[in-house]
Amino acid sequence: MKRLVGIVLGLVFLVGCNASEESLDRAMGLRAKLLGSSGCSFDTTITADYGDKTCMFQVSCQVDQEGDLLFTVQGPEVIAGVSGKICGDGGELTFDDKALAFPLLADDQLTPVSAPWIFIKTLHGGYVRSCGVDDDMVRVSIDDSYEEDALRLDIWLGKDDMPVRAEILYRDRRILSLQIENFKIL
Repeated sequence: MKRLVGIVLGLVFLVGCNASEESLDRAMGLRAKLLGSSGCSFDTTITADYGDKTCMFQVSCQVDQEGDLLFTVQGPEVIAGVSGKICGDGGELTFDDKALAFPLLADDQLTPVSAPWIFIKTLHGGYVRSCGVDDDMVRVSIDDSYEEDALRLDIWLGKDDMPVRAEILYRDRRILSLQIENFKIL
């Protein structure tokens, strides 16, 4: 009987390992496609969680081969049309008579509008912590750096292995969420 239980547990463990390997292969396949492409584009709804309040807005994003991100705010209407560029060495914001003013997150290191850039930067080269299947989607947990205070991103890939959702965590607390639509590799 003990031997049968051991065999069954071994099979369950091996099936779990295969599922994890397949998830990792799918995640790394997405990374390879991104790195071999001329960029990507996507629309996202960003939710910033400040603990006592949340802020939501929609942006359209275009990313070039170097990982520089151009964005245009689509909503809410009062800030629609604000656009900008974010890259590794800074960013710029353009607007007519509107401005974005959001409190900083992650010990004043991060603005909500930079969430799509962190998402792409981490997909390109972050440290993959784990992979698995969650609600019929691949869930990849990636650190944005090897630093002790790294941001962790949990990214869900749909059936087509394209991102559909992401959460950015700082010190194990979700601070930003992205609902991703129309993700296209160019």
